[in-house]
Amino acid sequence: MKALPSKEEIRRWISQNPGLSAKRDIAKAFGIKGDARIELKRLLRELEGEGVVEKSARRFREPGVLPPVAVLQVLAPDAAGDLFARPLEEGVDEGLRILVIPKKGDPALGAGDRILARLAKVDLDGGTYEARLIRRLGSNPRKLLGVFRPGREGGRIQPIEKGDDKEWRVSPDMTMGATDGELVEAEAVGARRLGLPAARVVARLGDPAGPRAASLIAIHQHGIPDVFPDAVIAEADRAKPVGMQGREDLRDLPLVTIDPVDARDRDDAVLAEADTDPGNPGGFVIWVAIADVAHFVTPGSALDREARRRGNSTYFPDRVVPMLPDILSGDLCSLHEGVDRAVLAVRMVVDAQGAKRSHRFLRGMMRSAASLHYAQVQAAVDGMPDERTAPLVEPVLKPLYAAHAALKQAREVRQPLDLELPERRIELDDAGRVASVAFKERLEAHKLIEEMMILANVAAAEELIRLKRPLLFRVHEEPSPLKLDGLREVAEGAGLTLAKGQVLQTRHLNRLLSQAQGTEFDELINISTLRSMTQAYYHPENFGHFGLALRNYAHFTSPIRRYSDLIVHRALISAHSWGKDGLSPWDEENLEETGKLISEAERRSMAAERDTNDRYLAAYLADRIGAEFAGRISGVQRFGVFVRLDETGADGLIPVRALGREYFNYDEASQTLMGSETGLVLGIGQKVMVRLAEAVPVTGGLILDLLSVEGAAMRPPRRAGGKYQPRKPAQAAAKRRLVRKRR
Repeated sequence: MKALPSKEEIRRWISQNPGLSAKRDIAKAFGIKGDARIELKRLLRELEGEGVVEKSARRFREPGVLPPVAVLQVLAPDAAGDLFARPLEEGVDEGLRILVIPKKGDPALGAGDRILARLAKVDLDGGTYEARLIRRLGSNPRKLLGVFRPGREGGRIQPIEKGDDKEWRVSPDMTMGATDGELVEAEAVGARRLGLPAARVVARLGDPAGPRAASLIAIHQHGIPDVFPDAVIAEADRAKPVGMQGREDLRDLPLVTIDPVDARDRDDAVLAEADTDPGNPGGFVIWVAIADVAHFVTPGSALDREARRRGNSTYFPDRVVPMLPDILSGDLCSLHEGVDRAVLAVRMVVDAQGAKRSHRFLRGMMRSAASLHYAQVQAAVDGMPDERTAPLVEPVLKPLYAAHAALKQAREVRQPLDLELPERRIELDDAGRVASVAFKERLEAHKLIEEMMILANVAAAEELIRLKRPLLFRVHEEPSPLKLDGLREVAEGAGLTLAKGQVLQTRHLNRLLSQAQGTEFDELINISTLRSMTQAYYHPENFGHFGLALRNYAHFTSPIRRYSDLIVHRALISAHSWGKDGLSPWDEENLEETGKLISEAERRSMAAERDTNDRYLAAYLADRIGAEFAGRISGVQRFGVFVRLDETGADGLIPVRALGREYFNYDEASQTLMGSETGLVLGIGQKVMVRLAEAVPVTGGLILDLLSVEGAAMRPPRRAGGKYQPRKPAQAAAKRRLVRKRR
């Protein structure tokens, strides 16, 4: 019989051969046969008892060492965009992070995915691993935000999603110590069985009704990164003001910034002068200078990776989640009055009709002559200057407005889509509660800055096309034929026309909007036209911008708050050989992926901002239950009618069950509900009077009762004792269940 190996020989062999660590593999390696296998089994048991090896799934291994194939749970990408996972093996440090190396053809993995992966030790001293996917074992566990309610067996979570009334049960060991009424983040656990689904609390977020909670909920709900990694902050803290080397001196130009009164950053400055070229009578020279963010955020840096991950800044009524740390976004990159700031600038020459004749880009240094806000500028030009604007009216502000008058002529020729959809503004008091809700005033000063930014964006796209350099275009494709057919049906129902059988241009839609202007169908046509549009996105291929009626368009003017603009800045820097901080080879190779990521980030931010506004509006209206409001139907679905309230712009739902006792037929093509007995038709744009029945700040949901349609009164629903009482959906549902049970 072959002599048995020593315990040390067995331990060393297991360490060197993790993939062949079953008992039969060990026996084969040492030539152990017959009865000697019993002795080998005894040795292995002793090694296991001494803690030298551990047994897992009929295999032996060193304690804390992972097998060559293991089950892992994927974590969220880190600041660099790298994907890590944690081992689910027993006896292994839960803090161990394993780098996942994707290969071509692998499915996209997300945080929470369980995968079977092949592991390789890449640092024997540090005990780190890298993993290559074999197969995905499951999908992401569902995440939810809700209010925790304790119970005898742990507790329950009431979701805050609109329309989600399904509760989740939480076992006692999975509550994280959450208290009654606390807002929590949770994830689904275990397989779905009969009864309530199970969840575990993963984060405690505090009082859901507390001031400024609405934006916090949205940040967590939509996964918006709101904490900068230490490496990013450290890198930003090392940033220094920029010197003049390699820059043109623009500090003598009276460039000014014009922003909202509560602007958190200032990344664009403007100037207009009459063109002295006799060959361009009545023309203008327009300067647009943009913060040189590319100098501070260089390719591949920690700042760059985090900015790409965030995609853009996200703005809420009570806070901003910036793309860049405040030392950059609010200071070194911001074009504050009276201080030297590095910029990328474009000098554009337009003729008397606003058509661009030429442009020239440069990397320079400017010093803002004034930091102004829109209303202040408008008042000054209208003859009511203040101390700040009085000296600027003649030399700076009036030339800007004169140049804008020329640009408006070019806009009329171009005919971009001209929708009238006023934006609402939510103002908070010092305690973080809603003080007022009003619609934003649209001043000529707003339009002036908008047109000059569009002109600069066009120039940037044209410059990079001319130089044959890669970039990200801002793409807005024309509506699909199906969407257009739906819009045409709505228009015909309103007695208006949208011509068929021609290549659609924005001027055709503007003609439709013009027909509706001032009529009862004005808002209906504006909303329907907006809904027929496709979503804009970023892409390295140029598919044009339908809404602006522009063939070449790229975002250049907001690099503090949009990563797309930073990419365009880098492309310009590379194209003109202005420095080593231009577009990197990695940037160029991954442009399409970057465009996809930041397009998704933009939609994520829009959804979070919308949800936050809804929650603030619901909180604002919560103490007005029973009040009556005028509004218009803004959407129709099988389950009910959405109404936008005139006073606040808030959207509420009239459930179909509250429309009456008759059956309502839903017509998707015409977006209407029709009563089967009365023939009542409810469609987008109709004027209605409603009563507020329910307002839930934590979800942002408003439930309404319909009182009248186009002045015709509805039969009011029966109320106990003849007195109005808000509906309590949960109680009503419980009562219906009880009645069915008794039957």
